[in-house]
Amino acid sequence: MKDLEDWISKLREFDGAIIVEGKKDKIALEKLGAKNIITIKGALFNVVEEIVKKYKKVAILTDLDKKGKELYSKLKKSLVSNGVKIEDKFRIFLFRKTKLRQIEGLIHYIEKNL
Repeated sequence: MKDLEDWISKLREFDGAIIVEGKKDKIALEKLGAKNIITIKGALFNVVEEIVKKYKKVAILTDLDKKGKELYSKLKKSLVSNGVKIEDKFRIFLFRKTKLRQIEGLIHYIEKNL
């Protein structure tokens, strides 16, 4: 992925699950045309069980604050141990190539930068 438009296009085409922390994150991704978005609610093991039943691969788009990094780490470890492939390319691009640190700010960021 070379730029933000490419990132958005690949996200729309992604056929795995996309995990986010909350409703505002989910709404931002839905506005971009992403699908299969799962918000973290309740115990993490329940989220992991739900994903393992339905998906072979996931993108984890938690925020880059302390809580988001902890969630990312726990989710990745649990999902990988259950045979789910983690697609980190979306997270890596977003947090290395943009100044974003929270998914809910994505729409505003895109409007300013595209």
